[in-house]
Amino acid sequence: MKKVFWGVKNTIKKMSVRNAAQCFSITFGVCALVLTGTMVFANHSSKSENNGQGGFESPTIPVTEEVLDGIAEADAQGGEDSAIVAGFEDTYNLSYFAYRVRSGDMIGRIAEQFDITSDTIISVNNIRNSRLLQIGDYLKIPTMPGILYNVKKDGETIETIAEKYKVDAAKCSAVNHIELASAINAGSTIFVPDAELDWVTRQEINGDLFRKPIRARWYKSSSFGWRASPFTGARSYHSGVDMACPTGTNIYAALPGKVTATGYNSTYGNYVIIAHHSGYKTLYGHMSAILCHKGNYVTQDTRIGRVGSTGMSTGPHLHFTVFKNNKQVNPENLWN
Repeated sequence: MKKVFWGVKNTIKKMSVRNAAQCFSITFGVCALVLTGTMVFANHSSKSENNGQGGFESPTIPVTEEVLDGIAEADAQGGEDSAIVAGFEDTYNLSYFAYRVRSGDMIGRIAEQFDITSDTIISVNNIRNSRLLQIGDYLKIPTMPGILYNVKKDGETIETIAEKYKVDAAKCSAVNHIELASAINAGSTIFVPDAELDWVTRQEINGDLFRKPIRARWYKSSSFGWRASPFTGARSYHSGVDMACPTGTNIYAALPGKVTATGYNSTYGNYVIIAHHSGYKTLYGHMSAILCHKGNYVTQDTRIGRVGSTGMSTGPHLHFTVFKNNKQVNPENLWN
């Protein structure tokens, strides 16, 4: 302050009385402003805990615009408690983003990267065969683990669906913005947080449901699908996979089940049909010998026959067909 006053005094000597008065006025104004600001700052520092603090707080919820909107809406509907509920429901906000598959990616690695489950990626993207994931494919990645559920019949509720999958019903309700007891129409799709696929579906998609019925050395002499007929050369549809190997090689059940038919016909020669869970059936053809009977329960370690060349066959092999709900499917997508 002394320097300020001495500067003013020297200036006065060179100025008129009127100008000097104006200079003093400005100088004292500046000094007063500095002093006042210093006092206010000191006062704020010493009493900050009692001066102008407040607002919504939570140890877990970041305060975003969506949280504030939820609080405002809840305040309008029911006060402080509702505001807190609205804030917590915001933590269950479900959204998606796109991920492009890169070289070396596998579903399990992608899931781990985004802190979700393989089941989540499979379900959300309706993947039917995880082995067919291609570089450059785009996947939808949700912000939380879970699966999609297609409502089977009118009247299902969040409560019944959550009970089926053994998950938190309140969380499921918040994610889907549906009240717990509200009836949901058949055909609707909801996201069930933290739910997992059933074992059969997971095994189907990962190609681990069946074991190969031939455990010895063999080679694929004909694939599933369209081919040139080995008898006429014409284009024809082949309903299974032909597994060529020596006559007498043991044939095993590909999945546990019940033998529903054994016999002989002109196409498959000696054959066996086994019914399994989840709508699956398997057919084993061209056997040289049948080692099981209708009504037998078999496991994957049960020998059901031996390889031969009976029926319409050009050489020793096993013809293996898989039916899912009476529709033929490619066995190679289901065995490990």
